Amino acid sequence: MKKRRIFCAAAVVAVLSLSGCGGQGDLDSSAKGATELTKEANEKVYTMLDFKDEQEKKYAEKGLIAAPEELVLKDESGKIVWSQKAYDFLENKEAPATVNPSLWRNTQNNHLYGLFEVTEGIYQVRGYDMTNITFIKGNTGWIVFDPLMSTECSKAAMQLVDKELGKRPVKAIVMSHPHVDHYGGIKGIVTEKEVKEKNIPIIVPEGFEEHAVSENVYAGNAMGRRAGYQYGTILDKGETGAMSIGIGMGQSTGTVSYISPNDEIKKTGETRTIDGIKMEFQMTPGTEAPAEMNTWFADKKALWMAENCTGTLHNLYTLRGAQVRDGNAWAGYIMEAAGRYGKDVKVVFQAHNWPHWGNQEINTYMKNTASMYKFINDQTLMYINQGYTSDEISNMIKLPKDLEKNWYTRQYYGTVAHDSKAVYQRYMGWYDANPVNLNPLSPSDSAQKYVEYMGDTDEILKKAKADFDKGEYQWVAEITNVLVFADPENKDARYLCADAMEQLAYQAESGTWRNAYLSGAKELRQGTTSDMSLKANSSADLKKSMTTEMMMDYMGILLDSNKAQDLNLKINLSFTDGDPYLLTVNSGVLLYQKGVQDTKADATLTMPKAGMAAILTGDKDAQKKSVKIEGDQDVLKKLTEHMTSFDYFFNIVEP
Repeated sequence: MKKRRIFCAAAVVAVLSLSGCGGQGDLDSSAKGATELTKEANEKVYTMLDFKDEQEKKYAEKGLIAAPEELVLKDESGKIVWSQKAYDFLENKEAPATVNPSLWRNTQNNHLYGLFEVTEGIYQVRGYDMTNITFIKGNTGWIVFDPLMSTECSKAAMQLVDKELGKRPVKAIVMSHPHVDHYGGIKGIVTEKEVKEKNIPIIVPEGFEEHAVSENVYAGNAMGRRAGYQYGTILDKGETGAMSIGIGMGQSTGTVSYISPNDEIKKTGETRTIDGIKMEFQMTPGTEAPAEMNTWFADKKALWMAENCTGTLHNLYTLRGAQVRDGNAWAGYIMEAAGRYGKDVKVVFQAHNWPHWGNQEINTYMKNTASMYKFINDQTLMYINQGYTSDEISNMIKLPKDLEKNWYTRQYYGTVAHDSKAVYQRYMGWYDANPVNLNPLSPSDSAQKYVEYMGDTDEILKKAKADFDKGEYQWVAEITNVLVFADPENKDARYLCADAMEQLAYQAESGTWRNAYLSGAKELRQGTTSDMSLKANSSADLKKSMTTEMMMDYMGILLDSNKAQDLNLKINLSFTDGDPYLLTVNSGVLLYQKGVQDTKADATLTMPKAGMAAILTGDKDAQKKSVKIEGDQDVLKKLTEHMTSFDYFFNIVEP
């Protein structure tokens, strides 16, 4: 576990002033404005793009039915979990010097929230969370697509629909893929009791639950922490703070829920007719998610593209961490959709951003979107086969001019640079073939050697300060972060590294890059945050939905095998509501076998599946009630004393 270092920048404000460096002045813990070089870089954006073209804004505004004057959503404790009011500073203003003008425009468009009509019988509530929630009007009720991330947000969206369109029962829920912002708000729409009693279909692509659990539990703690950087949850909103992330304003921090699906789509062309609405599904696995699907409404000539077309360049690798996506498959499925439905389609709509209308416009939109992913995939592979490494390729690759000029293919969320790294990772892995990089030192150890070789730290800082004044912000961030990893108490290095990342943020077109830079700068100045109100309130729903084998896999993740290397156990698991298993701990490594029992096991645990959940959570009272132990009565203690817990706010920009 990374040790969290509390660095109180407020206690030590201005420190060593480096004379003769000019421009930046003293190094201190305060946020800075844009430098002249950053202002110049952002001014150049106006010459690169056609700011007179406001077609995307017109699409974002089209069909507005109603919106509250102010949108601030709170949970039961009064914590603000979502706010569009926080972005009021955007209205009727030109981009300030501290924001890339292209990102500023995208943020203004994402600030357009409310209830919208997509086409007759299809409505969306947009801007109530990172994701759109979509309502398809059936004969008697609603079919709901992708019920947002937080229950507070989906409930508020439902209330807006009830008010403006009249109350109607939920007849079905479709969840296009297993990312939390597409299912976490489901209990703001329906309850588990309603789903069971009214037999409400919850329709998902095959493999949905497996991936929902594995992504959000196995590496969930680390992904959650990193998502805070990606989505800017620790940042204030403002001209020097968080903007949009290209697919919405950011991440809500309300209550995350989950209800297990009861209807899986297994192949393209499958249909469901619910409440008079016929839906045809197109499977798109390995694109934006391992399990994902588009939906065609033939009667309305409307195509739901899930998160496969979003009006921006998406991620082949997401900064929070996830399985790398297949750019080639992504492009292929978009083109398959165009082939199946492109002749008839009149509107394309999706889980983020706004729809596009008109057959010709849609076909061009889909072709250009597919071209982005295909270009990044193929061009990266071309460079790979010429011997270039991941870092080299990411600095070489650039979209063709005709693709760059479209507002809907700009790099607001994903970037060509880090998507190319995803392609490299997919095909080549982490190793660049240089044997020097087979087993490098840890960052702290190598940082200390760098400083030892480079000599006087003050001289390094003086040179870095001079490079800052020349606008070499990436290099300054790199070299000063080496100093931070060599000595986290070096306040000058922390502040200069923060100042450099801040300027990188102000120039970034990608909202996620901006957030990451600014989050790193904030924690260098103020120390790693520990404010739990900044994270979503995860319910136990997802962990309850884990299979027995998933629970044992997670137990293996929690077990510190190095500390437990002398531990050897055999435990029969006799589940009253499932198959038996033999759990073996071999030199601290947890293994299991289905349908196997050992008469010579150290102990036999008889319990329902819920008993395994109690063991994982450390709930001793629940264990006593649900787990019967025959044999070694200390077997659970021997096992669980070597299980670790995860500190959510681990360090990122320092050791």
